[in-house]
Amino acid sequence: MNSPDLKSVCGCCSIKELCIPAGLAEEEVLLLDQHMNHRRTVRKGDALFRTGDAFRSLYVVSAGLFKTSMLHEDGRTQVTGFQMTGEYLGLDAISSGKHHCEAVALEGGSVCEIAFDQLESLGQLLPNLQHSFHKSLSREIVRDQGVMLLLGSMRAEERLAAFLLNLAKRSAHRRQSDSELILRMTREDIGSYLGLKLETVSRILSRFHDQGLLEVQGRHVRILSSEGLERIIRDH
Repeated sequence: MNSPDLKSVCGCCSIKELCIPAGLAEEEVLLLDQHMNHRRTVRKGDALFRTGDAFRSLYVVSAGLFKTSMLHEDGRTQVTGFQMTGEYLGLDAISSGKHHCEAVALEGGSVCEIAFDQLESLGQLLPNLQHSFHKSLSREIVRDQGVMLLLGSMRAEERLAAFLLNLAKRSAHRRQSDSELILRMTREDIGSYLGLKLETVSRILSRFHDQGLLEVQGRHVRILSSEGLERIIRDH
């Protein structure tokens, strides 16, 4: 692949400001391009990596939605996150060299991949790249803290309201609708992530629907009142 072709991948990508090239100069993006495996296809239900796999690369979601989950000692599976376009996969393995979770595609999608040792080498050459990566790590920490807040101090209704508002905010950040959501994850996945039972998630969605906060049709959810959902979080 020649240089113009490479430039057209990252340099012209619609999500580059959400991804590794964010904040890089044009020539820096071109250098980064040469070390990226662009838009690797992942079919629905396929695992990008599994628990215990050796750590070699970091991935950024370029299309689709992914679910990360961990296996408890008693055999239960705990969903730990849902990753959208522009978000990283594989950060869990940097410290130990092995993945502590698995990442599965919830719909057909793709990822861009870079070997971590190459990313570290490039970071020494490109301070902007290192800065961008550190910002991404910080966002992950903030997101983890948000989940801890959800699970530690919120009631069931608050957890689900906050989850839906977070999805809407992240969608808007990607220039998608902030009210029309398609829940690619199952109700059971949502419950696992929020520490709720499947029946509780379904019941609260129905309640929000009846209260005029949402319009729910299967996996299609339309937020009718963001203010109402925010009020649920604020008033409890």
